[in-house]
Amino acid sequence: MPAIFKFPSRFPALCFIILLLVPCVFIYAESFRTTVEGSVAVSYDRPSENPVSLGINSSLVISLDGELRFLKGIELEITAPQSWLQYRGSLVMNIYNNINPVAGTGLMDVVGTRVAYEALPSRLRIIYHIPIRAQSGLRTTTTVTVPSSVIQPAAFPVVFRLMQIGKGLSDDFDRLRFSAVVRPILSDEGAVRLVPRFSSQLRNRPFTVLINDNVIQNISELVFLREGENHLVVFSDDYRNISRRFIVEKGKIIDLIIDLLDSTPIIIFEAPQNAQIFLNNTPVTRTREGMAVEPGSHEVRFQIGDYTMSQTINVQRGMTYRVTMAVDMIIQEEE
Repeated sequence: MPAIFKFPSRFPALCFIILLLVPCVFIYAESFRTTVEGSVAVSYDRPSENPVSLGINSSLVISLDGELRFLKGIELEITAPQSWLQYRGSLVMNIYNNINPVAGTGLMDVVGTRVAYEALPSRLRIIYHIPIRAQSGLRTTTTVTVPSSVIQPAAFPVVFRLMQIGKGLSDDFDRLRFSAVVRPILSDEGAVRLVPRFSSQLRNRPFTVLINDNVIQNISELVFLREGENHLVVFSDDYRNISRRFIVEKGKIIDLIIDLLDSTPIIIFEAPQNAQIFLNNTPVTRTREGMAVEPGSHEVRFQIGDYTMSQTINVQRGMTYRVTMAVDMIIQEEE
């Protein structure tokens, strides 16, 4: 005989209520008819300032384009006509994803899943900040409305729709037109693209790159950084060590060129034309590029006629030294 499961006698009403409520948590697609007025592709490097005119029960398709790491949300600015103020509470905005069809303009039957629903504020300038990442930092203020839902980038494209909820309104209401402008909201990040440059005889030698004391594991990938000043360091046994600062701008990618030079020390000599130069008692031929030397202690001597001056310098790998002979004229006034 098959087993029969029975609810405890004190729970049947509660269980019945739960079974009725469970289907309500699912989000279903809606079918609606709307006039699609246009579409806007939002990109961090191409802010759109071209307004789209929206009427009652019309829609705008919004998509994302390009690098999304710099985006934390989308700003939708609605400019209302003066007469809108007399129709308070008669319009709501809806946002739908999973839309079908995706493209097209004009009167269309659209299927989509509603992810945001807000009454249109009674203002002439209405601003929505739509977050596309968790912890975006976007907040509702007296002038900005942030929908409660985060719309992940994978959910795009979406449809923004103005929908009438009041009845018995005048013909003037049906003729209202709103101007919509969509802009990216950027995070406080930028990025650098590391571009190493080698001499032909010193290619493919190992080196390590650190930015803000963090080792960059893959220099072929973009490095995302906070805007402002950052610090680059390069360590290598075969190339010269590098230490430099650079500026990152919000929402921009810059090429950071790293010139990887031979780590052999260089000494550049500067002296009057009639001066003789000696390095470790060996005459030096002057060149603009200087002379490559081994690390260690070296003696430099300048000689003009019977006048001689010399000094010992300690040379380290990866460094350039400029040795200058300076002749000063000193004038003193005495009583």
